Order: sequence, then structure tokens, then C-alpha cells
Amino acid sequence: MLLTFDVGNTNIVLGVFEDKKLIQNWRIKTDKNKSADEYGMIIHQLFLYENLSFKDIDDIIISTVVPPVVYTLQHMSIKYFKRRAIVVGPGIKTGMVIKYDNPKHIGTDRIVNAVAAYEKYGGPLIVVDFGTATTFTAVSGQGEFLGGSIAPGLKISSEALFEKTAKLPKVELETPGMVICRNTISSMQAGLVYGHMGLAQYLINKMKSELQKEENVEKIKVIATGGLSSLIANEIREIDYIDKMLTLEGLRIIYERNKNN
Repeated sequence: MLLTFDVGNTNIVLGVFEDKKLIQNWRIKTDKNKSADEYGMIIHQLFLYENLSFKDIDDIIISTVVPPVVYTLQHMSIKYFKRRAIVVGPGIKTGMVIKYDNPKHIGTDRIVNAVAAYEKYGGPLIVVDFGTATTFTAVSGQGEFLGGSIAPGLKISSEALFEKTAKLPKVELETPGMVICRNTISSMQAGLVYGHMGLAQYLINKMKSELQKEENVEKIKVIATGGLSSLIANEIREIDYIDKMLTLEGLRIIYERNKNN
């Protein structure tokens, strides 16, 4: 079995694959201060609940946008699983040409998402990842990473509104059903959630227009992923697929391309 780690700024998403099938996944909080032993014990409890054993794991692969966590998880992998994890980064075969000014500046999650989306849906396409940041990534019909856009995520916007204003409260992120709201909480929810939908919709359409000209095609597939994808993407007609486990699938694909090395 393969254990995958998608380490984001807010959460770590773990997945266990048996061959090509994702048989289990969990979401835990990212904490740069946690030790290898603390992560090991958390994962041990998750495994116990699902009747899994550390001995079931043959290999481990990690993608992270939080560099300090890499050493901790690598140490945990060696101590508890007796395996040195593959870490997505320079020297790892992704099977994707990166057309970016400096590929080292790209978050590995965006590359992993692009690899998975192209493998599953074909190109040209756009991947929108609704996470701590909302990222938009364009992939050509030949499977090339072309670039994209990065915007503040919905949670970042919500926290900034709460922290930088004297009277506005912290609110749950949900759709109030209207934009002409008659109380402060609903008004904030409308501005945050529907406003983020508008941001995403505009950037998707702008990116589709540019990609259509570059690729000389009419149809551009749009795939949404990330923890907040269900909340946002369901009401954006330009989004064709919601695939919340896209990053884990990408990690499995990249592992398959590197396991013999």
C-alpha cells in the first residue's frame, strides 16, 4: 500500500492507496511545531480506527508547501514506517513540461494537481484549487504546465475581515441564499462566499479565453479541487468537475513514475 501526504498551509490530507484505489483518507491540522512522534501517534490512531497497520505501508510520498514540515514527516516515516519517503520536488519525474519562469517557485501542490487532472481528464484544462490560497492553473493539450493565477483563499479573506475591523464578527463560511441581507452575519457571508465565486468565475473565463487562443480550441475543461471546492464550485457553471481527492491521485501517479528510482 502507498501512503500519501498532501501538506497544505492549513491542513494535511492523508490517503492510503491499494494499487490504484484510494481506500482511505483523512484531514488533520498542519502544525509546524508538532514533532515526528506526535504525527506518528496521530496517524497510528487513524490507522487503528480503520483496521490498518503501519506494516501495510510499502511506500510513502509527500507533497508540501510548508517546508519545515518535510523534515518532521520524513523523520516520522523512517522511525515508524521504516521507509524513506519520496518528496515531490527537484529531481522527481512528473512527466510534465513546466513552462514557468522559475519552476522552483511553483507550489508542488499545483504541479501534482496538474499531473492528476491531465491524466484523468485530458487537456487543455484549468485546475482551480480552493485552499488556503485559491490557485488557478492552466495545462495545455500536450500536458504542459503553462502557469496561472493565485488569489487569497476564502478563509484568509474571512480572517482578515474579522481581524482588521473593530465590529465585524467571525462567521461560518456558508451561502446565505441572498445578497441583499438584513443582518451583519449574512451580509458578511454573502460578500465572502458570493464574492469569491465572482472572483473565481472571472479568472476562469479570462483564463479560458487566453487558453482558447493559445491552443486554438473551443472546449477547455475546468476541474475544481481543495477543501472548499464543494462550497464554491457548485454554483459556478464554468466548472465541469469537482474532484476533492485530485492531489492524492496526483501523488499516486507521480509515485508510479518514480518508484523504480
